Amino acid sequence: MDEPSMPTPPAHSPGPPAPPIPLAELLASKDLGLRRIAGPADADLLWVHTSEMADPYPYLLGGELLLSAGVLLTDPDHYVGRLVEAGAAALGFGVRPVYEAVPEALIEACDRYGLPLLEVPPETPFTTIARAVWRLMAEARHRELRRVTRAQQALATAAARPDPVPAVLHQLATQLSGRAVLLTTRGEEVHAAGRRPPPEAAAALTRLARVVARERPGSPASATDTHGGTQLAAYALGGGEGLVLALATRQRESGDHTVAGIAVVLLSLLAAPHQGADAADRSAALVRLLLGATPAEVAPLLGPDGPWTVIHARRSDGTTPDALTAGALGASLGSALVDAGREDDDGTVRVLLPATAREAPPQGDDGEEPREPGEPREPPRARTVPPHPGWTLGVSTPTPLPALAAADTRAARALTHAEATRTPLTVDAPVAGLAALIPPGQAAAHARTLLAPLTPSLADTLRCWLSLHGSWDRTAVALSVHRNTVRQRIGRCAELLDMDLNDMDVRTELWFALRQE
Repeated sequence: MDEPSMPTPPAHSPGPPAPPIPLAELLASKDLGLRRIAGPADADLLWVHTSEMADPYPYLLGGELLLSAGVLLTDPDHYVGRLVEAGAAALGFGVRPVYEAVPEALIEACDRYGLPLLEVPPETPFTTIARAVWRLMAEARHRELRRVTRAQQALATAAARPDPVPAVLHQLATQLSGRAVLLTTRGEEVHAAGRRPPPEAAAALTRLARVVARERPGSPASATDTHGGTQLAAYALGGGEGLVLALATRQRESGDHTVAGIAVVLLSLLAAPHQGADAADRSAALVRLLLGATPAEVAPLLGPDGPWTVIHARRSDGTTPDALTAGALGASLGSALVDAGREDDDGTVRVLLPATAREAPPQGDDGEEPREPGEPREPPRARTVPPHPGWTLGVSTPTPLPALAAADTRAARALTHAEATRTPLTVDAPVAGLAALIPPGQAAAHARTLLAPLTPSLADTLRCWLSLHGSWDRTAVALSVHRNTVRQRIGRCAELLDMDLNDMDVRTELWFALRQE
């Protein structure tokens, strides 16, 4: 009678499936006394099965270590051929009570078909072998679960970095010891990490990515292939961006699919951080602007009423961020309105952020905020922009919609100041104190008259120099010019204004005037 010697793992067990057991590990168990007497040394065991049927082919799934005492063995060559046809991984033959030794014809057949043949001593019950395989599988599964857990933690940590998309790809390539590539539907490489595969395998990986690219209905979510010994896999990312994660590895472990699935979820969130109902409003705002609407008319589509904050950001390491990295920064700041800039600019990312936000209060049973009768709603709170590791930020003060262009200029100046002083964040302070007591119109008129001799370039240099307390070196860093150029410009300002810029009263008046622009 055909009976399995060990339970089959459940079809929907959590975590990665149990990895196969190398035959060498089973043979290394000295207490079993197993000895390989024919066939190759390399084989992967998925489970153990005991059968004394003359042809067990109908009862095999593939990958088994088949145990038999040869009760109905009559034609060894036909018997071994059927085992190989069924995909059996190895044959364990128990000597006694039927055979005193393994038949020579069986040994020759296993050598001829390339099926590993093990001699099972009479003192080793088949159930002991099955128990040993099950123990080895449990240990392997435990190791694989620990590997997947470590990989999950590493990927989550990478996703929290300032450059999350490249960091996740790099960590994924490290965990899988292969190549991880983020591709568009046209096969264009967005980001990549890990050792490049051979050109033929890379081309096959690009073709595989097109299979899962969601350009047409019914495309699969994932696909795998093998090319010249390189294991290939492709996964479609969610979010409607049409991006594909493509992997090329030398081997495919049982937990690799789970690790890749974790990366797919993270990359889907990072690559499309602002998908949702507000996307339609943003599209409508863009269309209306192109058709002639004013910013004030489309502002309600972009966020809550009230002032806005303009943020300028650059990478602290001087690299130019791509659109995905810029989008991740916007997501962490809480805004979908991100301008990633162009490849030929200075790498500045601009973010438009509503200056106020309302805390989400606890909801009552009817879905309404629990308030006493007549109690007013809590007013919106001012939004605070915190520093972001890996970025240098310049932040404007909250500004009404018609003055956003001026806020954009102030944010740029704040970023320049932050980089010059090597601080992660600078906020452009509003006019306050004694300066705020002068009517804005009179202050602006005085500033225009006082600064009329200066060109815009000289005015910017003077403003930066005063903001940095007359530091030649820091001003040169902020303006990306030589310190002697700063000296020449400041000297020219003194000549045109006919003022002594070493006089604190003069500096104060000029600073007041420059702040009105």
